[in-house]
Amino acid sequence: MKWFRQLYRIWLLLCFAIPFLLLLPLFIIIIFYQPGRRFIKQLNNLWARCFFVGGFIPYKVTYETKPLSKKSYVYCANHTSVLDIIAMGLVVRGPYSFMGKAELGKIPLFGFMFSRLHIPVNRVSKTQSYQALQKALDTVDKGFSILMYPEGTRSKKAPKLQRFKDGAFKIAIEKQVPIVPVTMPYNWKILGNDSLPNWHKGKAIVHKPIETQGLTMDDLAMLKQQTFTVIDNELKKYHEPQLATERRSSNAS
Repeated sequence: MKWFRQLYRIWLLLCFAIPFLLLLPLFIIIIFYQPGRRFIKQLNNLWARCFFVGGFIPYKVTYETKPLSKKSYVYCANHTSVLDIIAMGLVVRGPYSFMGKAELGKIPLFGFMFSRLHIPVNRVSKTQSYQALQKALDTVDKGFSILMYPEGTRSKKAPKLQRFKDGAFKIAIEKQVPIVPVTMPYNWKILGNDSLPNWHKGKAIVHKPIETQGLTMDDLAMLKQQTFTVIDNELKKYHEPQLATERRSSNAS
C-alpha cells in the first residue's frame, strides 16, 4: 500500500498548505499591526483544525488542569514529528510565540510568517541564541506564553525522549512563570522519521503546570528533571511494551 501512503502524503500537504494560504492575509495583517498579534492563537487553532479534519485525523486534547488563557506559561512538549508544530495550535491557551530552529525561516511564505511572529533560534551561534532567549523573555513580559521543544530537535528514537536543553527552564525561572509539560504520544506514528505518513488517531495530554515561584537558577536542573519525568512517564503508559522490547534487544546484544 505504499502508493496509497504516497497519495495520503500529498493530501496532507494540501491540508497543510491550502488553509495556510487562505489564512496568510490575516497573518500578514497581524505582522504589521502589533495589537493583532494576540490573535496568533486563534489563527493557529483554526489552521490546525482544518489540517486534522481535512486529513481525517481525529485529534483529542486532554487537560489535567486547564492553563489560564490570560496567564503566561512556558509550554514544553516532546518532539517526534513535523506535526508537533501544528498540533500545538490545538493545545496552547492564550497568545503565544513558538521558539524553533532558524531553518524554518527558509520555507517559502511559512518562513516569512514564522520569522516575524515567532522566535527563530540559531543554535550554532551563541550570540544569536542569546538574542533569541532575550526576545523570549521580552515576549513573556508582553503577556505571551512561550512554546518550546526542550529536546531541541526531533527524537530519532521516538517515542524515547532525548536529553532536555536548558533554555525553556531559564525562561520559566527568570520570569517566574509555570512550566506546562505536554505529551504527544502518537504524532511520530502519523508522520515520523519515515517520510510517508500512516493514519493514526492523534492525542495530546496537557499536564498540570509546574510552578516556579521562588525558584532560582540553582533549581534549574531539578525543574528540568521534573518536567522530563512527567512527559517520560506519560509516554511509557502508551509505549512501555515497545520500550521494554527494545531494552531486551539492547541487553541481548
